[in-house]
Amino acid sequence: MPRDLSYLPALDDLMEAGRRRLPRLVRDYLDGGAGDESSLRRNREALETIRLLPRYGRDVADRTTVSEVFGRPYAMPLGIAPVGLADLIWPNMDATLAAGAAAADVPYILSTAASTTIERAAELAPRNLWFQLYVSTDDAVTFDLVERARRVGVEVLVVTVDIPVPGKRLRDLRNGFRLPFRPTVGSAAGILAHPAWALATLRAGTPNFATLAPYAEAGSGAQSLAAFMARQITGRLEPALLRRIRAAWPGRMVLKGLLSPEDVDMAVAVGADGVIVSNHGGRQLDAAPAAIEMLPAVTQRAGDRLTVMMDGGLRSGSDVVRALASGARFTFAARPFLLAVAAYGRSGADHALSLLADEVSRVLGLTGHTDPSQLSSAALWDGPRAGA
Repeated sequence: MPRDLSYLPALDDLMEAGRRRLPRLVRDYLDGGAGDESSLRRNREALETIRLLPRYGRDVADRTTVSEVFGRPYAMPLGIAPVGLADLIWPNMDATLAAGAAAADVPYILSTAASTTIERAAELAPRNLWFQLYVSTDDAVTFDLVERARRVGVEVLVVTVDIPVPGKRLRDLRNGFRLPFRPTVGSAAGILAHPAWALATLRAGTPNFATLAPYAEAGSGAQSLAAFMARQITGRLEPALLRRIRAAWPGRMVLKGLLSPEDVDMAVAVGADGVIVSNHGGRQLDAAPAAIEMLPAVTQRAGDRLTVMMDGGLRSGSDVVRALASGARFTFAARPFLLAVAAYGRSGADHALSLLADEVSRVLGLTGHTDPSQLSSAALWDGPRAGA
């Protein structure tokens, strides 16, 4: 039976409840960023400087949050972004979020590094599943993943391009976090202090890379599977390879992780249908700008050649509207949903999605709009920004 979470009126409430249930090592894996984490902080700071201009004296009684992307209407202009090894945060995380996205009718992007297979996710979210592809050092793996996604009916392939090398995540290094996940002497006390997480994880078993498991050596075990996953990130992701992926994929293809407006031309040249402006949640380059800072320039460069979307730091309906008014056609978020599930399971995911839909609708009305497609830079206050 769904749990009544109406006493938690904001995503921050859900996120804090989720953090309290997680050992520090796990919490840091999700919350942490690269280097000094300045790009992680910048995502929030840059969003908070954007001000929306209220407009009144308009009829906004009948509002909708329905948004169309690639010809498909979704219930609101926000989907769930991919996170690798999400089941480490809470068991069955990928499956829970896929089912929640299907019920709320929003996209769910399943990671290549998911702990649930593409096939299982497609059963849970047959009309809402997008697949995020990490391009492997082995072409056979890359193109078989593309074929598996096609077979189960995935409509949008999201190719992540912003990991030519892994970011240096200091929290994980300081915590001794490694794969396969095994508690260290230093982390054991923290885990024991969070018995609900420890028992749930013990019952479910160590999370692994379920989608990639068929490509690892038979019987290799978790240690070899983790090493195999580490080899799946290629530093040779160039236009020629992206064009081959495009040729193999019959549906829509999106490049995720662009920040430079100049990279828009590359995306068009390889045949992409869209891009997701993103700094990988602040987890790759600590000196990178916030996604929202680069969004207007990327949108201008793209014109009508690409569908431009964004993720990075979104925590409220106001943030979603800020992004849409700054040029995004659609938005994505991840951490809030994972923490909501860590706190309250499927009820947490449902409540987080419901909160955001309600907030988007309210902010639309307060800015004088009835439909997300009406948003433009006219909704932004163009005066001096805080700290400018």
